[in-house]
Amino acid sequence: MILRQLHSATRHARSFGRLLLMSLFLVACGGGVESGGTGGNATSSYVSGPITGFGSVIVGGVRFDDTTAAVADADGDVRSRDDLKLGMTINVRGTPIAGDGSSAATSIVYGSAIVGPISAIDAGADSLTVLGQAVDVLPTTVFDESLGGALAALSIGDVIEVYALLDTATQHYSATRIERRAVVLVYQLRGVVANLNSTTRTFTVGSESISYAGLSGGDVPAGLSNGSIVRVLLRTTAAGGPRDALRLRIGVTTPQDHDEVRIEGLISAFTSSAVFSVDGVPVDAAQASFPDGTAGLAVGVRVALQGSVNNGVLNVSRVQIKSQAQVEIDGFELRGLITGLDTTAQRFTLRGVSVDYTGPVDYRDGTQADLRALASVEVRGRLSLDGTRLVATRITFRR
Repeated sequence: MILRQLHSATRHARSFGRLLLMSLFLVACGGGVESGGTGGNATSSYVSGPITGFGSVIVGGVRFDDTTAAVADADGDVRSRDDLKLGMTINVRGTPIAGDGSSAATSIVYGSAIVGPISAIDAGADSLTVLGQAVDVLPTTVFDESLGGALAALSIGDVIEVYALLDTATQHYSATRIERRAVVLVYQLRGVVANLNSTTRTFTVGSESISYAGLSGGDVPAGLSNGSIVRVLLRTTAAGGPRDALRLRIGVTTPQDHDEVRIEGLISAFTSSAVFSVDGVPVDAAQASFPDGTAGLAVGVRVALQGSVNNGVLNVSRVQIKSQAQVEIDGFELRGLITGLDTTAQRFTLRGVSVDYTGPVDYRDGTQADLRALASVEVRGRLSLDGTRLVATRITFRR
């Protein structure tokens, strides 16, 4: 009944969204490849990772103009560019990446890793247990502005949405964004299948036991096996046994041929420095450069890849290791017009993000006195201790 209502409420928007996104995915965009890029045959770009800034959307070091992009969630429902938030994990298709690191996005799909109730909070370890999954909170985890105090603002039983990178070695999720959800029709989970029993039609993801007995054969992904990364919608009620799956899909998105590709994520399988996977996507790095060396590569290590796809193979030209310290140093970036300026609290809003300028700030092409409503600025900074706002370290005035 729940699934029927869900389908009824969203089927028209979802169908339109899928058709629109599919058409955009299949249309090749003309243009060149940046100097030192991945090859002359790239007709489009594909970038995947957490959103690290706006002005328009910044992911994987690429600045995407999202003005005309089709935006959808992982279920195919049409969304707005205003739904995009810092820390969300997204896949972006766009025009080839220019020499200045910019592109025009044609489609953006965002998706969380977990939607479910909190069953444990360990403030000392900066961790949560949500829907049977271990979630780690990091200095770079963005909390929705309504969650002032971060973990202190949450309680057992709260339903939250977690955007995260999954470590397949430890089965821990490194949260990139956390939001509280008031009402949900279904829970959802993206993770690794274990303890698959094709007779009882059950499996586990983390410590969550899931039954897919209620799904028809055509609704079960071909090749489902232990180790598969899946995305599953779950019934919110459980009768003491496995939680019922309402929908089950493979949870890996693979770029298309001739894409200029950049992916930031965790290594999910590792054979050698030449053969591994990132977030379930197989990688051929036999011809890649490794500016940080290869000794640190292993399952669970965060990397940034650059490459292209040919004949279904992601051929990587560069592999950079992204330590947590480096991710914190990289920080976040915003560009836009100042709104909601409060000179007493020393805060303003930029692209929906609250910016705090109380600390030491490197002002360029202006001074603090030049901060005013509708002033055009570029802000670089780090998250506040509770992850709800950006603490500016540099503000550049744009004329």
